[in-house]
Amino acid sequence: MAPITRLKIKPKQSLGQNFLTDDNIARNIVRELHLKEDDIIIEIGPGQGALTKHLAGKTRKLIAVEVDKRVVNELRDNYQSENVEIVHQDFLKVSLSQIQERFKIKLRLVGNIPYHLTSPILFKAFEERNAVQDITMMIQREVSRRIASKPNSKDYGILSVFSHFYGSPKCLFNVSPNCFYPKPKVTSTVVQIQLHERIPYKVDRKLFALVVRTAFGKRRKTLSNSLSYLPYSKEIMNSLLEKVEFPLDMRPEQLTVEQFVELTKQIEQSLKRDS
Repeated sequence: MAPITRLKIKPKQSLGQNFLTDDNIARNIVRELHLKEDDIIIEIGPGQGALTKHLAGKTRKLIAVEVDKRVVNELRDNYQSENVEIVHQDFLKVSLSQIQERFKIKLRLVGNIPYHLTSPILFKAFEERNAVQDITMMIQREVSRRIASKPNSKDYGILSVFSHFYGSPKCLFNVSPNCFYPKPKVTSTVVQIQLHERIPYKVDRKLFALVVRTAFGKRRKTLSNSLSYLPYSKEIMNSLLEKVEFPLDMRPEQLTVEQFVELTKQIEQSLKRDS
């Protein structure tokens, strides 16, 4: 049986805390990172150090970002060193770009993520993609399926499109609820996204995001119906939908990332002609 980590504080429901207690799972996550001596690791929400103890001293720098002040001092007592920095802060407020500039190397993100923060953390990493090499996170299995899903499946959606637009996602392994305290009601999955060195698509990213979000906002409708909810006047939308040379009878879950890029480009050209 795997070693069990003894908990010294009560997990906070308000923080979405489910502490990892299975040491074998922690080792397996770290093994999947294939750490290099020069790596700069950002650990998101170390909690009581289940992953931290297997990361500390393995790379050039480990920066563990923890919002729960109850565990910060203990983390510092146990792990703070020349190579390990414990930061008491909300990860979503950390500037990854500044850290990357400090070390002159892209960052590697890892963590056992509160389920409700999966999307905000992912989109932060995508927003600061120039500072990030990859992301390895333990998240809800259903969400991991949405991240890694391909077109023409019920799981395919906004997270799928953005994850494939910005990187190459894959699900590594599942983790039983028995490996946490308290036990979550769902199975978890460790997912990894290797971000593209350069985004392979030349497109207005803000417009792309708007098109994807709008399309999936009415995912059961065809594109001709869902795109009518774009934030433009009725006259512009009528003109736009007439000029776009794209099969608008398709539904959003049928489109590949490349097709969303092409659709966005056509919408951009139409908007420019009508401006």
